[in-house]
Amino acid sequence: MSIALRVLLSALAFAGVLWLPDLVGLGPAGASSDLGLGTLLAQGSLLAFAAAFAGGLATSLTPCVYPLIPITVSIFGARRAGRREAVLVSGLYVLGIAAMYSALGVGAALTGAAFGSVMANPWVIGLVALVLAAMAASMFGAFELRLPAAWQGRLTRVGGAGPAGAFLMGLVSGVVAAPCTGPVLAAALTFVAAKGSVAFGFGIMFVYALGMGLLFFLIGAFSLSLPKSGPWMETVKSVFGVALLAAAGVFLKDAFPALKGLFSAAREAALAAAAAAALGVLAGALTGSFHASWPRRLAKGLGVALLAGGIVYAAGAAGARERARRAEGFAWLHSYPEAIARARAEGRPVIIDFWAEWCVACKELDRLAWSDPRVREEASRFVAVKLDGTDGAPPFEEASEEYAIAGMPTVIFLDARGREVPERVLGAVGADEMLERLRAVGKACERPPPPAPSGALACAARW
Repeated sequence: MSIALRVLLSALAFAGVLWLPDLVGLGPAGASSDLGLGTLLAQGSLLAFAAAFAGGLATSLTPCVYPLIPITVSIFGARRAGRREAVLVSGLYVLGIAAMYSALGVGAALTGAAFGSVMANPWVIGLVALVLAAMAASMFGAFELRLPAAWQGRLTRVGGAGPAGAFLMGLVSGVVAAPCTGPVLAAALTFVAAKGSVAFGFGIMFVYALGMGLLFFLIGAFSLSLPKSGPWMETVKSVFGVALLAAAGVFLKDAFPALKGLFSAAREAALAAAAAAALGVLAGALTGSFHASWPRRLAKGLGVALLAGGIVYAAGAAGARERARRAEGFAWLHSYPEAIARARAEGRPVIIDFWAEWCVACKELDRLAWSDPRVREEASRFVAVKLDGTDGAPPFEEASEEYAIAGMPTVIFLDARGREVPERVLGAVGADEMLERLRAVGKACERPPPPAPSGALACAARW
């Protein structure tokens, strides 16, 4: 690869890592693994889906998927008669891929709460980080993940001829391409599970699959020719390897809260991380090879460490900035008994925010609602308590059982007499909706309440 191209990649790495703390704006590992995808979606930006589509397209360029494209297309393409049928069959094949990945996304979202609870365990986080690091090593050529040839042959014959056969082949194509799609898909599903939104899981994975199937569709429908495999494919593998290694580092960072003090919210810290990432690219993190002479292997290893370390530190800086912004808002209490005692003594209403460090939507709620000046001003008349369920401590468990909390984030409101207002905030909401809920506290219990949530004592006097 030319020096000019390496310098260009280095400049892009510098700009990307420097921008990362502002882009991510979140703290949990699940959010960091998507490099800001959740933030883009929360803002209603179409760039979120563009990023997912680009990720799928990049996956199709990896050495395990790319060579399979003409082979797989020839299996169902040989049976077609004309252009119209070619478009139909190729489209159904891609829809088969999308159906399989969307099902995985929905499944990950439905198990998100269980995933989040498990991910509070440092041993589990360490295991996930180890798996991601092993996947990164496979991308760098340390070993290959490959299905037996007999299995691949059977999978490519699923469904028989015709449109139905093409759709069924698409359903299993992710298994055929497992050596390269597996690591990337694992990182994406980790984020979907942490977010816990079925619509998000379905939409993002559907678009991701469309990106991965684009080349299949173009080849099958229009008989386009693909460029031959070459060194450029090794660069694609290196990009995925660095991304997976950085994701492993972010998981480990979040597994040990004591490490938070190492990350600074200062702009200079982000500049240092960006500079390290740029130096890593120059050293050969994306262009070198671990199969070359030992000086080049050493240079690539150093480059990978600098680039992945720069990304991890930038993600940690994002968390530091988020904590700094949170500290600038109204003061949260963290003891439920203390909050109730103060509210009872002063005759003030109460905000109880159930959240966790692994909960992406909780961080979105902080950014969208609690950081708004209007919300802060209205909330100043409340006693505000934020109960952290990250480690499942007994105080949190007792309060969550008392109010029958099913998931996070959940925000409940008590009026000045200790009565719970019937309507809870479930999930991330905007500042306007939160402001409306806060202003309604004190009025909701003056009229006949709707049926209370299961297990809740809405509008029942507590003190």
